[in-house]
Amino acid sequence: MNYKNRKQKKVQAIEEVLKKYLPEQSGYQKQIMEAMEYSLMAGGKRLRPMLMQETYALFGGQTQVVEPFMAALEMIHTYSLVHDDLPAMDDDDYRRGRKTTHVVYGEAMGILTGDALLNYAFETAAKAFDLFPEKSLVIGKALQVLAGKAGIYGMIGGQVVDVASAGETVSKEVLDFIYELKTSALIESAMMIGAILAGASEEEVKKVETIAKNVGIAFQIQDDILDVTSTAEVLGKPVLSDEKNEKTTYVTLVGVEKAREYVEKISNEAIALLEDFEVKNPFLEELLRELIHREK
Repeated sequence: MNYKNRKQKKVQAIEEVLKKYLPEQSGYQKQIMEAMEYSLMAGGKRLRPMLMQETYALFGGQTQVVEPFMAALEMIHTYSLVHDDLPAMDDDDYRRGRKTTHVVYGEAMGILTGDALLNYAFETAAKAFDLFPEKSLVIGKALQVLAGKAGIYGMIGGQVVDVASAGETVSKEVLDFIYELKTSALIESAMMIGAILAGASEEEVKKVETIAKNVGIAFQIQDDILDVTSTAEVLGKPVLSDEKNEKTTYVTLVGVEKAREYVEKISNEAIALLEDFEVKNPFLEELLRELIHREK
């Protein structure tokens, strides 16, 4: 089976995991469960849970302890997109080729949907304690990473600086800070949790964190490039949104060509670090290459 077919099968399996961990749609608050499902099951590449699963496999993980964390991380990623799309943030009407959550359910319900996904993510991850009580120590460590990388020292921290900098020209140093936290943090979370749950050493987890940081920065710079070189039909979301929101990006700082050169440089560094491990996962390596050099 070739890489493309293997990846599609893995995406389908992840979709099933997500469905399994969604709440039952019942009770007076049923609408929020519907909105959560609408947002979470809107498609997408499922890269973060896939990176977690493949890093887990890289270090020899064999049980389903990783599954609640895969679902939880995708819920956190989805909540961030739901809130990003709100009128107070990026004010986008389309995401992944269909109407955004706040357009379908209203702005107030859009806010609550994001809140619900974030809270339910931790409910979901905590289910691992009941499923695999003998792994409580590594589950606890994984939860610390999940919380930290999503919070003020991770994704939220990056978003705060990003929002505060709108309409201003920021330095490369500040832009790198935003990218390392806003985008890299959840990719770091994915790969670190996979390694932790599989029993990787602290040194190995630290190395995985560095790989993921480089991948995340390259991913975001590629996003900058696609925002000015692709189309809404290909991306499934509006283009030129950075220009509309007066955001500094690598493209505005150094231009498209130099931005591409930097993507190549740091992505090569990430792959080289991955190849240093004695254990190998060729699919993970191919996934990282595709993630960095994607066209949509």
